[in-house]
Amino acid sequence: MRFDDNEPVFRRSKWGTNHYEYNPRNPVGLALTVLTITVVGLMLLLMHNHAGPFADPPEPSPSPWSPPPDMSKWVPPQYSSPWPGSPEPEYPPTP
Repeated sequence: MRFDDNEPVFRRSKWGTNHYEYNPRNPVGLALTVLTITVVGLMLLLMHNHAGPFADPPEPSPSPWSPPPDMSKWVPPQYSSPWPGSPEPEYPPTP
């Protein structure tokens, strides 16, 4: 393959669209083609092996056991009104 430095790095796609593609007849275009294929292949390999940025997150280390806090200080009151100063509700007498 002969390289020509006068060839453009990008050329129009031959599929009739306005997209451009790397030109392998230019040394820079060939280098970009090889680099792109290498990077895509490496990313696919890393994804398949769950390595690098695609690795599973490490399992959290278990914390040492500690007894539950004493909740006896936090016993709810017998009756708490949602509004301050409101009268206590009147319940019907029980038989």
